[in-house]
Amino acid sequence: MSTALTPTLRVSLAASAALTVGAAVAVGLGAPAAARFAVSGLALAALAAVIGETIEVVGDRTGPGITGLLQSTLGNLPELLVGIFALRQGLVEVVRATLIGSILGNALLVLGLAFLVGGLRHGTQRFDPEEPRLYGSLLLLAVGALLIPTLAHHLSIPAAHHTQALSDVAAVTLLVVYACTIPFLLRRGAAEPTPTGTAVALPLAVGALVAGSACTALVSDWFVAALEPATRALGVSQTFTGLVIVAVASNAVEHAVGVRFALRAKPAYALSTTLASPLQIALFLTPVLVLLSGAVGPTPLTLVFPALLVASLGVGTLVVVVLIYDGEYTWIEGVALLALYTIVVTAFWWG
Repeated sequence: MSTALTPTLRVSLAASAALTVGAAVAVGLGAPAAARFAVSGLALAALAAVIGETIEVVGDRTGPGITGLLQSTLGNLPELLVGIFALRQGLVEVVRATLIGSILGNALLVLGLAFLVGGLRHGTQRFDPEEPRLYGSLLLLAVGALLIPTLAHHLSIPAAHHTQALSDVAAVTLLVVYACTIPFLLRRGAAEPTPTGTAVALPLAVGALVAGSACTALVSDWFVAALEPATRALGVSQTFTGLVIVAVASNAVEHAVGVRFALRAKPAYALSTTLASPLQIALFLTPVLVLLSGAVGPTPLTLVFPALLVASLGVGTLVVVVLIYDGEYTWIEGVALLALYTIVVTAFWWG
């Protein structure tokens, strides 16, 4: 028998509603940019939690395959909307940094935290490496898709004069690869949810999902509008803001869920949840923003990234692939991932 709302979903809805109203008031009263940026960022994270939890509720009715597909699309809605609004304002470098930061944040920060807390609490954790290895291989493919246009530009070869066309071809190719992964998601179920324990009426869950998505669009606009003046006021570079602050705020759900699974001694769920998100960002979100950029903003988005960003992504992905290849992890491997993430973000503190 279905009930109205689970306690967790009720708290998430209340928090997101309060923070969304707070962000609206801050915008309406013309609060300082830093305050608007902070409140909007918290509201964005809370709305992302609502979207993630309602997807899990729907997944209790539809099964893991559909849930994995929903998580890979609607779960990345905050990043997509933030990217679109940032492109409208011409903040291309922020978008580039946010895309890389979202991937590194999951692959190094969240996976590192999951390895650390899971290993400390339960000792060496073992898992079936087949699915994580596939995710790692596809992430390496995405790194290559970013690396080739970047190298072409920095090496000044003939393709450097056609970076937009090269980026478009790479984007379409990545979307084809993403389409090929959909049958795998439906069959295996990326980020398989566990039953919520309390049945929620499906219309209520769908209504909360629609309302959360609509509010996310509004808050994303406020968040991006305050981004540039807030970074100037705080003295923080736009690259660091995109790499760390925007990426963490818009990926709050995946961060919490992956660590929670590790604490529950469910390493397979922790890995699939944590690695599915950066994979979707690399194969779906990034190429979509590249192809949309010419229509939504004054400056097209290409796959030409700062060399250090791509190098950091490549090193981080290689380290993750090596660590997951043996089908087990320990807490010291989590320390290693967190150390690498700390070094990467420190390198971009100055811009």
